[in-house]
Amino acid sequence: MKVVVQRSKEASVTVDGKVTGSIEQGFVLLVGITHGDTKEDADFIAKKIAKMRIFEDENGKMNLSIKEYGGEILSISQFTLYADTKKGNRPSFTDAARPEEAHLLWEYFNSTLFALGLHVETGIFGAMMDVKLTNSGPTTIIIDSKTR
Repeated sequence: MKVVVQRSKEASVTVDGKVTGSIEQGFVLLVGITHGDTKEDADFIAKKIAKMRIFEDENGKMNLSIKEYGGEILSISQFTLYADTKKGNRPSFTDAARPEEAHLLWEYFNSTLFALGLHVETGIFGAMMDVKLTNSGPTTIIIDSKTR
């Protein structure tokens, strides 16, 4: 499981002209799921995200977690994180988990974040989404459950 974490000042996701999720400040998560990912992978990443200290404290030092900062989460499913670009010019997405498996694990991941006390907004799994965000910093971090 791979998650791109983008610290943002504001963000939203729109599907068919309708906003399905929006946050004021916090993290935009682009969530990729591959074959063999498990609830343990989702738990590991959710806990890492909840505890990651990348918000600035009163001294300007990255020392606050999202919860301490009062941030929210916008979680977007993103199968293209598992693109294979080794051959040719058109990426292959065979490393991405099948949609029915990925959807269940993405929902579990989001519910785990919620259970950790975080406000979670989402896009719509499998939909064509327009994501708007103002990246703060910019601060972007990639977490991969296979490289613990």
